[in-house]
Amino acid sequence: MADIHIEGISKVFRDAGRGRDVNVLDDINLSFASNDFVCLLGPSGCGKSTLLNIVAGFEKPSRGRVTVEGRLVTAPGADRGVVFQQPTLMPWLTVAENIGFHLRLKGIARAVRRDRAQAYIDMVGLNGFESHYPAELSGGMNQRVGIARALIMNPRVILMDEPFAALDAQTKSEMQEELVAIWQRHRGTIVFVTHSVDEALVLGTRIVVMTRRPGRIREVIDLDLDRPRDVTSPAFNEMKRHVLALIKEVASQPAAA
Repeated sequence: MADIHIEGISKVFRDAGRGRDVNVLDDINLSFASNDFVCLLGPSGCGKSTLLNIVAGFEKPSRGRVTVEGRLVTAPGADRGVVFQQPTLMPWLTVAENIGFHLRLKGIARAVRRDRAQAYIDMVGLNGFESHYPAELSGGMNQRVGIARALIMNPRVILMDEPFAALDAQTKSEMQEELVAIWQRHRGTIVFVTHSVDEALVLGTRIVVMTRRPGRIREVIDLDLDRPRDVTSPAFNEMKRHVLALIKEVASQPAAA
């Protein structure tokens, strides 16, 4: 659905309190094809979330540019859905109302909103919870609402910033399986920030390993592993050893001051 091109992206933040500039990203060049599931992996502070925010249009690069299907990214847009670490749902709205909220803003009729929301409620496995409020749901269920809310606008790209980081191990595993199933049905492009090597290997078609700050690209790895991924297979563990060695290498390098 979407080709993403990240060309010469650098990002410098001004640290006013210390009177200096902080170089967060340096000359990032990447291209993602339609239906890629790309995992950004690297040490804390390497600029993964900043890069995601630049693709989303929330941040502007200091240098370089991002295009999605040939269109320059200058601001957030309906072609890019975003799922945050916390789903940031509106607590006074039900599941169905949260999912359909953007349609409401566009003036779409209530009956149409309800029908379209129901399709995505079915997709993320929340049947029977349409009238529940966020406080009545588990963390994993709220994250499903966040994913459905991003999908309902039919974006070409889904950008996900560690959406499962706060979940327990069992729920995280279930959500990873569900996300892969949704991606296979939706046929969109996903860019997913994670700190977990296992998560990247379970989810991705490609892994982008970044260096310590300023974030650069250490290696882009194409994953040709059967799905569902068998975490005990020799191929999976061979790839895991390779990625862990890269992470160990970049983690041993000092970050820029």
